[in-house]
Amino acid sequence: MEQSLRALSLLDLAVALIPVVVVAIIAARWLANSRQVAWAAARMLLQLLLVGYALQYIFAQDSHSLSLGILALMITISAAIALRPVPHKQAHHWQGALLGIGVGGSLNLALVIALFSGGSNWHNPHTLIPMAGMVYANCLNAVSLAAERFGSELERGQGYVSSRNQGFGAAMLPQINSLLAVGLVSLPGMMTGQILSGVSPLIAARYQIVVMCMIFGSAGISAAIYLWWLREPQSK
Repeated sequence: MEQSLRALSLLDLAVALIPVVVVAIIAARWLANSRQVAWAAARMLLQLLLVGYALQYIFAQDSHSLSLGILALMITISAAIALRPVPHKQAHHWQGALLGIGVGGSLNLALVIALFSGGSNWHNPHTLIPMAGMVYANCLNAVSLAAERFGSELERGQGYVSSRNQGFGAAMLPQINSLLAVGLVSLPGMMTGQILSGVSPLIAARYQIVVMCMIFGSAGISAAIYLWWLREPQSK
């Protein structure tokens, strides 16, 4: 299949930012904290440009220790971002987020890397880092939603079990929606990328099934571990 994509110029990037500017203008008029949109967009732009240079170096190294170090950094950053909705962060919040994302995400990541690589050359950064990014980003979102709803339910006077259940339900809602919509409404990133690069849609679909299972499982397990860690002191 002939390559259908072309290299993007800086002008192309500027055009892609037009919808972001529109949303930022709406946020400035409608939201009290309008700077958050502009700040998030600016960070996205800078982070992706910088990571492009960083990954060139990382891919050239193919180092076990470097790959594991990057995973540890991704888990730590994910936990910090996930806890943004928590107003008064305490040690057990940090512990729960790190444990949930670290264990829930890494177990699923290890399973998928084993399937993709056959167990050999697992530390290959070309596969490990992009897959880890998908896993930990979804764990981050799940823990963040769980933390926000769990805290809100506690403030409403609900008990731990009810708050935990509501928090887990909130964390899983977008994950369940994603499973229901895939193939009918959306073609997820990995499948789309493979199709655009010329891979058979049948093969791309198999890979995407594995990825969807990984994302769903890692999000659910991470949220569950986080909420379990926050259980009432007397029940520990």
